[in-house]
Amino acid sequence: MRIAIDAHAVGAKLGGNESYAVNLIEALAQIDSANNYTIYVTTNEARDRFANRWPNFNVRSTLPHTPLIRIPLTLSAELRKHPVDVLHVQFTAPPFCPCPVVVSIHDLSFEHLPQTLNRRSRTQLRLTVRHSARRAARILSLSEHTRRDIIETYGINAARVNAIPLAAPDYFCPVTDNRELQRVRHTYGIDGEYILSVGSIQPRKNLTRLIKAYAALRGISPADKLPKLVLAGKCAWLYDETLHTLAESGVKDTVVLTGYVPERDLPALYSGALCFVYPSYFEGFGLPPLEAMKCGAPVIVGNRTSLPEVVGDAALLVDPFDVDAIADAIKRLMNDTSLRDQLSSKGRERAQVFNWRETARKTLAVYQEVAASSA
Repeated sequence: MRIAIDAHAVGAKLGGNESYAVNLIEALAQIDSANNYTIYVTTNEARDRFANRWPNFNVRSTLPHTPLIRIPLTLSAELRKHPVDVLHVQFTAPPFCPCPVVVSIHDLSFEHLPQTLNRRSRTQLRLTVRHSARRAARILSLSEHTRRDIIETYGINAARVNAIPLAAPDYFCPVTDNRELQRVRHTYGIDGEYILSVGSIQPRKNLTRLIKAYAALRGISPADKLPKLVLAGKCAWLYDETLHTLAESGVKDTVVLTGYVPERDLPALYSGALCFVYPSYFEGFGLPPLEAMKCGAPVIVGNRTSLPEVVGDAALLVDPFDVDAIADAIKRLMNDTSLRDQLSSKGRERAQVFNWRETARKTLAVYQEVAASSA
């Protein structure tokens, strides 16, 4: 079977989309040496990462990076020139694709929360994803919550939508090497204890309320006793409100904005945290909490959409719209060593439920079903 994967997100610092593509390809390479793969990339970093590593994987560049030209023109031309049995894309497929398509749709935030995206992105996604979903041979979601959402929002036959969860890669594990912990602290200007949040700065990550909750803690704790708040992630879109809230909060001096953090630094960053807080109010899966749990960090998450499904009973769940609830949860973990230890242990156990090789096996089974049904 000839399988093509659109991996344009790799090397583009696109957060969850990039992590999904990288780890799926790596896991497929581990479990499948029989089928032939073509990986379509747009960056030199992606080409260097995948080229000449596995005999049954071929890497091809499709330029330019901009999807408005690459997807309908460059990628379509490549697929006609080099036919495959199935193409796997994220969100958007070529409109006139010469082969069956599997589309991974991570979430439908652009349908339900259009105000959290810029106008160009939400317009493009609303037009292309709906069309791609209705024409796809199969749709993959990352959680049961998103699976139901796709079925209900787009009127898709339930048999065409598979929920296949993600996992934290194997290199996410507790870091105990003090030199590595100190290296990462020094790299990002962190001293002393810290509360961590990881994710791009954009509205639905809900960092404005996290900052307000953190500021409320300063009102009840001496400034020299309050851990730093570390916000790890690049400024993505519509981030002005978050930065304005930080400037007006009175706690800017104890908040660290790291910018984009490469994957090699994340395990130590998670491992050194007093706790990890992810107050997002809309997620298709929510990989950072799982990464944090695998590294032993006690976790707090919002109690909406897919996040309860991911963390189970191994984290504290809070109403993401309630600043006091977020602050109270952080305060509990700051003051209760026993609770931190309990959540750390339960989190590591919960994270083991998810495995990238199992994700790859389930995804490959979908490829095989789609190819067989179109033969």
